[in-house]
Amino acid sequence: MKLGLLLGYSGGTMDMALDMAKDVEAMGFDSAWTAEAYGSDAVTPAAWVLANTTKLKVGTAIMQIPARTPAMTAMTAMTLNALSGDRFILGLGPSGPQVAEGWHGVPYGKPMTKIKEYIEIIRIILKREGRLDYQGEEFQVPNTGEGTTGLGKPLKSILHGNPDMPIYTAAITPGGLRTSAEVADGVFPIWMNPSRYDVLEQNLNEGFAKAGNSKSLDNFDVAPFVTVAMGDDIDKCRDMVRPGMALYIGGMGARSKNFYNDYVKRLGYEDAAIKIQDLFLDGKKEEAAAAIPDELIDSVALIGSKDKIVGDLEAWKEAGKKKHVGSMMLGCRQPEALKAIAETMLS
Repeated sequence: MKLGLLLGYSGGTMDMALDMAKDVEAMGFDSAWTAEAYGSDAVTPAAWVLANTTKLKVGTAIMQIPARTPAMTAMTAMTLNALSGDRFILGLGPSGPQVAEGWHGVPYGKPMTKIKEYIEIIRIILKREGRLDYQGEEFQVPNTGEGTTGLGKPLKSILHGNPDMPIYTAAITPGGLRTSAEVADGVFPIWMNPSRYDVLEQNLNEGFAKAGNSKSLDNFDVAPFVTVAMGDDIDKCRDMVRPGMALYIGGMGARSKNFYNDYVKRLGYEDAAIKIQDLFLDGKKEEAAAAIPDELIDSVALIGSKDKIVGDLEAWKEAGKKKHVGSMMLGCRQPEALKAIAETMLS
């Protein structure tokens, strides 16, 4: 089992938690991960952490596909990888229609088609087996469409990238999981019950089958986000987790199109998911957070005393043995909790 630290994205002010990244490097963590929404970007912090560490891998969880062309993302990934001594991991996600169209000002399009083509283009660039000439449904390079000059020509990257650079995608929808298993090297489920791999299994297997080449969990990393809150008062620990979950389950998307809400329903909490969304969209955010079942929080997060968290890690160890989970991406700002987890999982 590998451990990763989620550095996240900024609030109103920039906070990189660089000291924590250095601490987990010393603890034996495999990686740290930056993120972006509509404030701080994911790339600049990744470069900052890579420049201030020596062994820690740094990835993006995630870089938003609507924000950059595939070629720009490939250029960025190759540059970071070259400067860091092959320590960069590229994590991608389609974001959602609110951010794609409301922030980046581009059509959301067909997200699964888009992410598949996006990764295919990046792989072509990294391999450098020929010039980039790609005519897909969502991306055409060179572009000869309306408004173009007709002067574009296929090019090959000047910089030699690593053709084996790992690429992950964020996914929880059935289509997203299938696509990730087909074209990526790993997937980030935002939450996961380590004993409920069945929620992901069929979709991942379908993607593996489509990829061919005997692709399986032997060469694909299931890397769920796991929130950690250590403390003797378990209710207070749960309350630390509730606001973030309520935001995603209740408000990260329209009532008719919220991928996180749908995912919670598939985890077995359909009635709760509906209630949380109704409350959140009615402006009752505290009530929405309170409506999250304790059982749901306990199943996807690590909360409570040190002894409880160490005990709960047994389920994650078992999932690791079965290869149902390859990496735990820990969302935590408590050094003592991270140390306890590292001692338990990496010893």
